Amino acid sequence: MKAIVMKSYGTNDVLAIRDFPEPQLTDDGVMIEVYAAGLNPVDIKIRSGKMRPLLEYPLPLVPGNDIAGRVVRVGPRVTRFKAGDEVYASVDKKRLGAFAEYAVVSEDFLALKPKNLTFAEAASLPLVALTVCQALHSVARCKIGQRIFIKAGSGGVGTFAIQFAKACGLEVATTTSAGNLPWVAQLGADRVIDYRTERFEDLLRDFDIVLDSVDDDNPSRGIRILKPGGHLIALAGPPDAKFAQQFGLNPILQFACFVLSFRETLLSRLAGIHYSFIFVKPSGAQLDTVTQFIEQGKIKAVVDRVFPFQQYGNAFDYLATGRTKGKVVLSLKE
Repeated sequence: MKAIVMKSYGTNDVLAIRDFPEPQLTDDGVMIEVYAAGLNPVDIKIRSGKMRPLLEYPLPLVPGNDIAGRVVRVGPRVTRFKAGDEVYASVDKKRLGAFAEYAVVSEDFLALKPKNLTFAEAASLPLVALTVCQALHSVARCKIGQRIFIKAGSGGVGTFAIQFAKACGLEVATTTSAGNLPWVAQLGADRVIDYRTERFEDLLRDFDIVLDSVDDDNPSRGIRILKPGGHLIALAGPPDAKFAQQFGLNPILQFACFVLSFRETLLSRLAGIHYSFIFVKPSGAQLDTVTQFIEQGKIKAVVDRVFPFQQYGNAFDYLATGRTKGKVVLSLKE
């Protein structure tokens, strides 16, 4: 099969489309012909080597997390899917493999594609959808009527998080640039702040949840706007000791995470709020919930650009600008 293969860590130069062996079908696995694959900031981090302290992959590697396509065949233990089904998923984080003509995904990670979405639209969703679901439900345990602040409302996570939070009955505030203010408001945000001219921590107070997906920003800024007992959920870091233990990192890395998150953890405790770093786990059951919201018209997929598979370098470069409106997707089939 053809696949984007990563031979070492670095820039786009370490990637190339090559012939690569098809993944082996496991007993509980589903072989999928990939029609589209979503790009995420974590894909850039994996390529550059920034994720190596947490995830060390054997090279050469077929990267990529999000797929949408058709089932080709299934393992003997699979009961919920059959050949021909249109599906989408976030793949196993320990082996990746989305940027290829074929991928094998555990049945538990897989869901039927929403009927009202294209393959490209469906491929844009799994990682961000699961991240937001797990942040709001598993960590913050959100309730109807609560207030959430979402940083970077026009990005891949933000565009989904705004819609999902509104579908769950939350009041939403977010940030974006001036040109995107009306568009982000149309996604459902109740209050939109221009981050270039205003500081959200000077304007907002008494929020229940802060969802922070912004790299190179100080997560502790969100502490100031949370009410006692609120949740500051970091998607970009720093990872905390609790995450390190749950992820099964060795004692040295657990201590490193403790040091990296010490400031945020201390400030959170002094303020009486919770600080959590989360790393998404694949879940077909949670994607089934997302599918229901999408087919009911409560959430729409927001795709900025779709690049042909051969133009993966341009897709990575565009994502790296940090100025996307929604998601970036690679198309393997029309």
